[in-house]
Amino acid sequence: MKKPCEPASAIIIFLIGVSIVACNKSGTVQTVPSTPGPVIISAALKPVIMDMGTAYWRGLQGGLYPDGLNTRPAAHNNAGLQIASQIKPLDVNGNYDPVNGKIVWLSVGMSNCTQEAQEFILLANAWPNKNAKLILVDGAQGGWDIDLMNDPAAAFWTTINNRLAFQGLSAKQVQAIWFKNADKGPTDTTFTTYSSNFKNKLKSSMNLLQSKFVNSKLCYLSSRIYGGYAASGTLQPEPFAYYTGWAVKQLIEDQINGDTGLTYSGASPKSPWLSWGAYIWAEGATPRADGLKWIFPDDYQTDATHPSIAGRQKVANLLFQFFTTDATTIPWFKQ
Repeated sequence: MKKPCEPASAIIIFLIGVSIVACNKSGTVQTVPSTPGPVIISAALKPVIMDMGTAYWRGLQGGLYPDGLNTRPAAHNNAGLQIASQIKPLDVNGNYDPVNGKIVWLSVGMSNCTQEAQEFILLANAWPNKNAKLILVDGAQGGWDIDLMNDPAAAFWTTINNRLAFQGLSAKQVQAIWFKNADKGPTDTTFTTYSSNFKNKLKSSMNLLQSKFVNSKLCYLSSRIYGGYAASGTLQPEPFAYYTGWAVKQLIEDQINGDTGLTYSGASPKSPWLSWGAYIWAEGATPRADGLKWIFPDDYQTDATHPSIAGRQKVANLLFQFFTTDATTIPWFKQ
């Protein structure tokens, strides 16, 4: 029995691994082998990077790491494991001190970062398995976007040193960093140029971190939460909040691919070893594969940019899950 052709809009085309259903001239359905090739996601969409697999969006492949994967390449992971094994308690002069030394984890970034870091620190400090030598310090500060922060002489860095000193610590004891920052009021909506320019700003930040914290070894990066509830022209609405995730991805891939400006080994490292921390963007109320979503007003303050207590706790939970389970954090984060 002949089956009438379905309307073209109702035909589902699977690009990889299946055949295409099509109608022949007589009106019957026939199957035509598909041509294998990369999946291209519509440029109009904003796919969750970690849910894309090997698909491409605007010329770039998904996955937090190369080849569409959400796991670090073996060589980069092994390097991170080796570095993690070298993290030891240090005194204020940066010397190994197994008795009174400390391992300092430091957050660096803007207002969202400090709000989220404070919630994470509360959560982590209540964890009975946290390393007793590990001290978590919030160095992030409201009002300091990446351009302001990237000035080596900025008061931002003095404030961090003061916060460390208040707890009897020094910059030479900082060995692990959680970094999250953004542009304030960006205007370039072109994906290629914006993500590339922001990646370069991130690279400058990594170089600055290495110079300010000479014993820093590991830096874990996160990009912004969803910014689509904020009005155009505000601090960092969409698509910029989304684009920052691609910039982080490209930065880490540059280090993996041997960018000499991001070297993390040898006598004069230019950057800590880099890895994703928690990837925290999702398309608003649309849940990503692991269920994360961002709801207004529940997860936001009235400006639709900064997270509410509930929003901060969402990020803190993701950070806690990461830092208590990642292979490169367990050696020094866990007792």
